[in-house]
Amino acid sequence: MEHHNTNPEHNIKIAEHSDGLRVGKELLKATLPFAKESRNKSRRLVFTVFFLLFTSMAGAGLAQWPWLQLLFSLSSAMLMIRAFITFHDYMHGAILSNSSCAHYFFHLYGMLVLVPMHAWQKSHNYHHGHVGKVDTLGVGTFPIMTTKMWQAASKWERFYYRLQRHPLTMLLGYLTIFGISFCLLPFLKSPIKHFDSLLSLVLHSSVIAILWYFGSFSTAFFVILLPMMLNCAFGSYLFFAQHNFKRMTIITPSAWNYYRAALKSSSYLKLNKFMQWVTGNIGYHHIHHLNVRIPFYRLPEAMKAIPELQTPIVTTLGLSEMSNCFKSCLWDEKAQRMVSYREAKK
Repeated sequence: MEHHNTNPEHNIKIAEHSDGLRVGKELLKATLPFAKESRNKSRRLVFTVFFLLFTSMAGAGLAQWPWLQLLFSLSSAMLMIRAFITFHDYMHGAILSNSSCAHYFFHLYGMLVLVPMHAWQKSHNYHHGHVGKVDTLGVGTFPIMTTKMWQAASKWERFYYRLQRHPLTMLLGYLTIFGISFCLLPFLKSPIKHFDSLLSLVLHSSVIAILWYFGSFSTAFFVILLPMMLNCAFGSYLFFAQHNFKRMTIITPSAWNYYRAALKSSSYLKLNKFMQWVTGNIGYHHIHHLNVRIPFYRLPEAMKAIPELQTPIVTTLGLSEMSNCFKSCLWDEKAQRMVSYREAKK
């Protein structure tokens, strides 16, 4: 298994003081007590969500009535989101680190849901190291241009930029982001290194084919296709919205550090209790980006205990907020804010 250093303690450059509030290394140190898992709790939560997920998927496959299949399928989609957060935390070393059982389990899980470990690690670690920066590559996230870069870009560059950030790209994330970006492209670029990306496509397609052949299209649709489409679309939007919102800040390379990126370029997505459970507290994204080693179930605890983390930039899943996210397209260096394509023309 390939390991990369995602511990922000090695990347915070300075500790500053502002009105007595802890920042930089001092703020990071305040989070360290929460970056300790309860091994038994981690095992219990992982077992619970996957047991519920497999039960729900089985229900979708065995139910005799389409409305019941649909109900189980929607349940599976929500459970897939929470299950993915456990995979996400394992890959950060926040839960079940150094567990050979967890390694093989999540390795298989990642391949089955089109998130092979090598492609995920490479792209997600890049994402954590480039949040809050101008980034045209968009590796592990979505690209961000300045208005000057946009005005100097060719028609093709503009088209590709808009395509990557378009709502349809996220809605079709099952194909565009998970199927192509995480699996097909990494394999085509480096077949040997990313052989697991090909294996992921083969395994995932094989499961669908088996369900279709021995069951029916309806079985394959409700067990895999529909919940994966919903899970991937929602997950893709979360990737986008938590670092592309109206009040976010783009930080210059000389001033960038984990502290600033976490609090200025990562949002706190305010959700109700049910959606917090479904999303595995990923809405506490500013805290996650400050210290990736905090287990998902301890993020609310950290926010409650640390005053400096209690005034983040808040976003929601409301329609107006979602609209603002999609309108926040380019970074205007003069205005120091995100603007729309239309505003960039003025």
